[in-house]
Amino acid sequence: GPNYRLLVAAVRAALADRFPKYLGVDAVRYEGFPADAAFHRADLDRPLSLPDGSADLVAAVETIEHLENPRAFVRELARLAKPGGWVLVTTPNQLSLLSLFTLLVKGRFSAFQDVHYPAHRTALLEVDLRRIASECGLVNAEIHYSLEGRLIGTPWHVPGFLSRCFPRAFSDNVLLLARRAP
Repeated sequence: GPNYRLLVAAVRAALADRFPKYLGVDAVRYEGFPADAAFHRADLDRPLSLPDGSADLVAAVETIEHLENPRAFVRELARLAKPGGWVLVTTPNQLSLLSLFTLLVKGRFSAFQDVHYPAHRTALLEVDLRRIASECGLVNAEIHYSLEGRLIGTPWHVPGFLSRCFPRAFSDNVLLLARRAP
């Protein structure tokens, strides 16, 4: 959806100066994928046919929640990162006020309603992301937030000052940033 495209564009724009070469790996090449970037079609529930330690940065934007085995996926991301390289993972923020309110009212997190299944399979919390990173040999794990979120019961977004003051509560997405041990 539009949130995915915005996150991908923001991540690419923020990192373009540091990492000029870009390779996309996914099951499908989505509309809006940069025309100048290489693309490798793959089933992300399986090991990737890319060499160990081949990337300075491996980013999975709004991907992990779609997969059968998030731990195997992060192990694969860590394998692809060079020693000392970065792994970045984003996923829906289950601890936002919107998601917690939806859980209370509907019994499921906002991004994991019946309409989202089977596309959205695995809801992950910050603690899960940190545990998975540690189990996969990643170090210096940090949690960040998108600082973009919807107001409960409306299509409108939270004013920026609120999401900056209360990032967990008012961000639709959570981001894990960690390094492969040198």
